[in-house]
Amino acid sequence: MPRSTRHWRKRSLLLAVIAVVGIDLASAPAAAAPGDPATVEDAASLVAERGHQLEVLTEQFNEARENLQSQQAAAAAAEDEVTAAEAELVVLRDQLAGVAQTAYTGDGFGALQAFMTSGSPEEFLDRVALLESVAGHHNDVVDRVARAQAAAEEAQASAEKAAAEAQQQVDKVTAQQAGLQSEIADYQAQYTALTAAQQEEADAAHGGRTLAAAPPSAVVANSAAAQTAVDTAMAQLGDPYVWAAAGPDSFDCSGLTQYAFAAAGIPLPHSSRMQAATGQAVSRAELQPGDLVYFYSPVSHIGIYIGGGQMVHASTFGEPVKVGSVDMSGYAGARRIV
Repeated sequence: MPRSTRHWRKRSLLLAVIAVVGIDLASAPAAAAPGDPATVEDAASLVAERGHQLEVLTEQFNEARENLQSQQAAAAAAEDEVTAAEAELVVLRDQLAGVAQTAYTGDGFGALQAFMTSGSPEEFLDRVALLESVAGHHNDVVDRVARAQAAAEEAQASAEKAAAEAQQQVDKVTAQQAGLQSEIADYQAQYTALTAAQQEEADAAHGGRTLAAAPPSAVVANSAAAQTAVDTAMAQLGDPYVWAAAGPDSFDCSGLTQYAFAAAGIPLPHSSRMQAATGQAVSRAELQPGDLVYFYSPVSHIGIYIGGGQMVHASTFGEPVKVGSVDMSGYAGARRIV
């Protein structure tokens, strides 16, 4: 095995180990609570804004993890190309050796020998034709060997480039993970320091008020896949909000939508911004149950429309997965996935 291939495979194992590192919220350090704002509204507003900022950071972290997975897949594909190119090169080199042996030993002869040993003009022409055929095949195999060699070298360079990019993504994700843990601990301390009334006000400002009316007992979507996604999301009502979580017992916003559509056999990235770029855009007036509804610019929150101006979403820390108004602050658009 070439030294560069061995080096690449060792690096792949390292990336695989690093990529499985998760967030341990239980070990996040505590942070000091902020000073008392002048009013209940001020306190709620400050914490709500901090919650939104934290959601933005979380979605950036989620997107970085998605990009890391893409880079690792590209690196694996490049490694497969290296293996295939090297295998083809071995076969072609064997063919080239066979052609050379045929041309220069045993049945091999030159044009002059063919002329001298031919018993007739017809036999001479046949032997010359054979010589030309052997020479042409030799040249073809030589060309194919050269192309295979170039392909192997290009694949190796691509694999090394993909590995380097994946390592950069690992470094970015690791740094964001450390920052996210610190931000989460700080926010939890600020939120806990609020009174019950302030917490309710902060929740309403960020995630939309929980509807006074009970969630609908049944939501009817226009397709089986959309129905499965809606039913799966609704089955998570009451599950806690946890940053960067994607189920099965806790979720952030894009984690919930990813989990719901995965149940319908539709893969979505764990990123609200990436999800908001999938499917087809639909207007507010055209919304149907099962459509994704997303918020803010850049996108940092997402939920699933269930009809009647309502959505199911993982809204914010301190609030479980719930049904709320789709017309909460920051509405930016909708996408139809199925």
